[in-house]
Amino acid sequence: MNVITVSQVNRYIKALLDESVPLRNVFICGEISNFKHYYSSGHMYFTLKDENSQLKAVMFSSYASKLKFNPESGMKVICSGRISAYEKNGEYQLYVDDMQPDGVGALNLAFEQLKEKLFKEGVCSDEIKKRIPQYPKKIGVATSDIGAAVEDIKNITARRYPLAELVIAPTIVQGASAPSDIVESLRLLDAVEDIDVIIVGRGGGSIEDLWAFNTEEVARAVIACKTPVVSAVGHETDYTICDFVADLRAPTPSAAAELVCPDIQALSSTLSMLRNSLASYISVIIDDNMQYVSELSHSPVLENYDSVLSSYKDTIDVLETRLRDSFSYSAEHKAFRLSSLAGRLNALSPLAVLARGYSVAQRNDEIIKSVSDIKEKEKIHIVFHDGSAICKVDEVVKNG
Repeated sequence: MNVITVSQVNRYIKALLDESVPLRNVFICGEISNFKHYYSSGHMYFTLKDENSQLKAVMFSSYASKLKFNPESGMKVICSGRISAYEKNGEYQLYVDDMQPDGVGALNLAFEQLKEKLFKEGVCSDEIKKRIPQYPKKIGVATSDIGAAVEDIKNITARRYPLAELVIAPTIVQGASAPSDIVESLRLLDAVEDIDVIIVGRGGGSIEDLWAFNTEEVARAVIACKTPVVSAVGHETDYTICDFVADLRAPTPSAAAELVCPDIQALSSTLSMLRNSLASYISVIIDDNMQYVSELSHSPVLENYDSVLSSYKDTIDVLETRLRDSFSYSAEHKAFRLSSLAGRLNALSPLAVLARGYSVAQRNDEIIKSVSDIKEKEKIHIVFHDGSAICKVDEVVKNG
């Protein structure tokens, strides 16, 4: 009897599967179930199933990172890879190298997934979009510095609004490095404080050529800009993700320049029209006021101003006389009242009392009110109405 171990069996089966040419490169369609994406490692584990069977599958991070869309349970896909066994548990599974949505392109699916995500976040809402300045002094441009797009923007700006200054950030707009380069250009332009608006975009191309403008990192960079951003990807009728999150969408770079730059010729015509309208308006005002002055000059008041002034003078004279009489009466009345009060006040004055023959005894400028306050041999001060005397007390006599 030839006895072998479990590990030997699993190793043998794995070797058989690995050596099978038909199983080295297979394409299998099915529905994803039990999908798990471990973000720490980047690996994806799931099951492919149809009506009758199911097959375990794994997609390692080196391949999963290249996917343009996000797989999820319930999605029908076509997976390519190889069939092999996991020696540790003896299960065979599909090792996926690539995955495509079944019935829809991966890029289209990725576009719809990101679009749905951003709309749910509310970052595409018109309510949060910034206003594009009407008369920009400085315009930032993030695009390739050697393509037709930048030349169109230069020409249209010079023709329509030569007062504006262009600040161009040369940008890679196609290929694997394009998203990060677009993000960096937006960051640099947004950091310039006096830039009023930023145009980001490129000329037309296939969906693959334009894909950098459909990436989440570019969308987040546009959303983060404090400066208003105009998306100008040259694809006319189709939209990119950048179009949805930008503050304004232009179908082409040329259209973006026209939207951002006012037409200086139209402005000049408008100013001329306003100047003429203002001149006409001022002339009308002057004519109306001259007519009003003419009517006033022929009014009875101005034509017979002597008689009018004479009437007012008579009125003023009467009022002056009444005022003088009223003032005199009031002054006499108040003088009489003052004299009366002065008489009453004088009657109550200590000096008046002294004038009637009375006197006041004092000690150290204080009035002596009682004989009890006087001692014999003491000197006191007697005040009369016309002078005073220093007296020595010989005897103190009390009443009763």
